[in-house]
Amino acid sequence: MKLKIKQNVLMEHLNYVIKGISSKNLIPILNCIKFELTENGLYLMSTDNEIAIKTFIDRKDIEEVEKLGDIVISGRYMYDIVRKLPGEIIHIEEVVDNKLSISTNHSNFHLNCNNVNEFPNLDLEEHKHPIIMKQRVFKNIINQTSFATSNQESRPVLTGINFKITGNLLECTATDSYRLAKSVIHINSELPEDVNIIIPTKNLIELTRLFNDDDENLEMHIFNNKVIFKFGTIIMMSKLINGTYPDTSKLIPTEFALSMRVSLNMFYDSIDRASLLTNESDKNTIRLESHQDEIVVSSNIPEIGNVEETMNVVKNNDQEIKIAFSSKYMLEALKSLDCEEIELLFNGEISPIIVKNPETDNLIQLILPIRTY
Repeated sequence: MKLKIKQNVLMEHLNYVIKGISSKNLIPILNCIKFELTENGLYLMSTDNEIAIKTFIDRKDIEEVEKLGDIVISGRYMYDIVRKLPGEIIHIEEVVDNKLSISTNHSNFHLNCNNVNEFPNLDLEEHKHPIIMKQRVFKNIINQTSFATSNQESRPVLTGINFKITGNLLECTATDSYRLAKSVIHINSELPEDVNIIIPTKNLIELTRLFNDDDENLEMHIFNNKVIFKFGTIIMMSKLINGTYPDTSKLIPTEFALSMRVSLNMFYDSIDRASLLTNESDKNTIRLESHQDEIVVSSNIPEIGNVEETMNVVKNNDQEIKIAFSSKYMLEALKSLDCEEIELLFNGEISPIIVKNPETDNLIQLILPIRTY
């Protein structure tokens, strides 16, 4: 393999594939990047067996191709070398003794190559019925739900986001058993059969970090044990989480004893200020109490002090509520909403709190209360 390529062109694509390498992987070949130079251009590939990333540099973006071939090289060292080289043309050549030469006018590195045959065969086929949506739509769904997933490996299914597709309806749910986020959108394509899969949240977050054009389409190809995403010059594969996601449909009430509307910004700022006098050992607990058309949000740390925040609300009846919840969970739920006014729905002090946009049910945030009253 022998070619010349601009540093910024190669660096852009190394930034993609480096995300497919795990620093904790004990299998040496999984810490490598595969370079495959063909007549069409240069393919770069990486995998840690949980995700795989493949990207393509078109022949027209390569300065010169002298010899085709493929090599497997230490990903982290290759990445760091190219990153620190000046923005000029890089000469890359496989030389004798199974080494790769990386050189510019003033620098010359040699890296040992690995056995190409040891690199895993990446099966990145396409499905007959892919789901197609804008990158910004998909990114929005992940931002609206990912924070509610669990980071406890003792319940692996809760460390992912549940994707359910029925007809042309996509429903994404995340929960750590103390809160829940559900986002629902309509998709243009209708699949021949229903889908119910769990995708690791960490992989979905890495995927959205690869996006560079929100108006570009994203293709989602779903298989029994994996999902493949295609966009631009990038293909990313993620393994699915085995197991059955809990049925969360019964957790969200359909009727409520009390509804109140309040300014999103005002409510967020009040919770944010009240959270200053909370601590993690007390689950960041704050209290909300209604008095006619006002609510009081309060918190205290006995040895430090207390805070009270008052604001006006519009209630649907004259019932009152006293309830406590985690300020951390509430703030994260509020960040996911994009509206001027929110609706808070209650069924008593020990029932879940629902937070949503009053105009739509497409995004619902559920938070379990903390018993203090």
